[in-house]
This record gives sequence, C-alpha cells and structure tokens, in this order.
Amino acid sequence: MKNANDKERFIELRAENRSYADIADILKVSKTTLIAWAKDLEIDIQNARTLRMVELFEKYAVAKTKRIETFGERLNAMLAELDKRNLENVPTSILLGLALKYGESLRNEYEPLKLQGEGLPFDMAIIDSVKNEWAA
Repeated sequence: MKNANDKERFIELRAENRSYADIADILKVSKTTLIAWAKDLEIDIQNARTLRMVELFEKYAVAKTKRIETFGERLNAMLAELDKRNLENVPTSILLGLALKYGESLRNEYEPLKLQGEGLPFDMAIIDSVKNEWAA
C-alpha cells in the first residue's frame, strides 16, 4: 500500500489535470489504483483545483496591476518629455505616437468598478447619505 505522501502527490497532479497514465508513471502506481483513489479523494481533488485557480487568478491580477503601473509610468515619462519639446520637431511626432499607443494600452486595462451592496450592484444607502450631506 502506498503512503499518504503518494496520495497527496496524486491530488496535486490531478488538480493540474494530469492524466492517470502520467500519474501512474510518476508515482509507480497502477491506473486502477489511481482511479480508486480518485473516487475516494474527489473532494480533495476539487478543492486543490479550486486553490490552484485562486493562485492563478492572484498571479494574473498581480501581473495586470504591474502592467497598469508600467503603462502609466511610461506614459507620464513620455508626456513629461513632450512638454519639453517643440511639436514641430520630427522626433516629437514619434514620441507622440508612442504616448498615444501607451495611452491606448492603459485604456485597454480599464475595468469598471463593481461595488456590492444588499442585493444591488452598489449600495444605495451610501449614495443617499452622501446626497443628504451635500443637501445640508
């Protein structure tokens, strides 16, 4: 009988959507045994897949944040350089073209805010309180 470490490794490999044949080669366990483990460990495998998806999402979100920061920083640098230059200068048109491309890249990263409230897309109570403050 295989030990708990083999079953944990099996869960990890199935969470990565590896085939039973691949896992059998790695763990030196028969496919029949792996299929039985899959039935017994179905919830653990699903949980591992969910955690893997969360990790990938967080990695993607961090990468997206970094892209937005980089586009913004480059755009600001180009615009600052454009402010120093005469627009009749040929290199300026090239720099302006780059600034426009970076601006478009930055706009492509935009995602609308999704505020949540009690069954509404956003909490109307917050808006009502702000309105009341301004009216006072």
